Amino acid sequence: MEHMSTSKTEQKKKRKFLMITAICFILLILTFIFSMNTGANSQSPSEVFQTLIGNGDRQQHLILFEFRLPRIVLSVLVGIGLAVSGCVLQSISRNALAEPGLLGIHAGAGLAILMFVSFVPVGVLNSTYFTPVFALFGALFSSFLVYRFAHKRNEGLLPMRLILTGVAVQAGIQAAMIVLTIHLTPERYETVAYWLAGHIGTTSWDYILALLPWLIIFLPIVYGKVRVLNILHLGDPLAISLGTDLEKERKILIGAAVCLAASSVSVSGSISFVGLIAPHLAKQLIGSRHEYYLPISALLGALLVLLGDTIGRVILAPSEIPAGLVVAVIGAPYFLYLLTKSNV
Repeated sequence: MEHMSTSKTEQKKKRKFLMITAICFILLILTFIFSMNTGANSQSPSEVFQTLIGNGDRQQHLILFEFRLPRIVLSVLVGIGLAVSGCVLQSISRNALAEPGLLGIHAGAGLAILMFVSFVPVGVLNSTYFTPVFALFGALFSSFLVYRFAHKRNEGLLPMRLILTGVAVQAGIQAAMIVLTIHLTPERYETVAYWLAGHIGTTSWDYILALLPWLIIFLPIVYGKVRVLNILHLGDPLAISLGTDLEKERKILIGAAVCLAASSVSVSGSISFVGLIAPHLAKQLIGSRHEYYLPISALLGALLVLLGDTIGRVILAPSEIPAGLVVAVIGAPYFLYLLTKSNV
């Protein structure tokens, strides 16, 4: 009887998951279509369709395939990477406020990219493919500092120390970035300023090719650790009693989360709060079981970044507001709301 009740509950959970997934996917597709049709040079749905099947003129083809589609696809991929990274960090730390930007990952990636722009001569390395590598090293360095100082011997990773250490490391790195920007030329400073604002506008298919390998490698690693994430979410004592190697699993998952966040922000700029908002909304919709929680978070993250970029692109057309600023306008009040509800 108890087994039958559990089975029915699981079936209801799966049906709810499929329904929410379908709704999120439909909203993402509708936003995708709307984004293709809007901008400084608006095109009707019929013109977009004709261009997609190869019947558009040269200007329509250029606008859609060289400017809008790469930007839209990149927004979706970046949203997925940041949202999944946020899910992992929140589950590992068991802290509702954990997020790549707040834990210094964005700042570390930004410092590395700033050093790349400052010290690597133009033309020596292809910036499109090497900025994710530099961002990764910067993010790994900052996340190592955060993890090292937040981890207390005999007590493990303390959630409150994680947030405080992340804020401190982020502040120190940002101070170093201010010093470095003083010596930049106006052209290079403009590049860094666009990155810090989270501007996706200057993208191309090369950026997507630079990001895809990171997602292809690390998303399966995270999804393959669903059971471990469920156990870690229950607390250290229970995880240890179930035979989980906490330090090993945490290092693998933190490494994957850092790589996802670093590679994402390296091609999109510093877009914060996605890794905070998407996991929270997903948890409210479907609960904290990661086999359901992670896919919904990924869809919501993609929707959030794409919506932010679309709003920033059309609200003051032909001028643009960086997607990072639009998402921050949504994310900052939400973060304050969560802060008032948390025990941190």
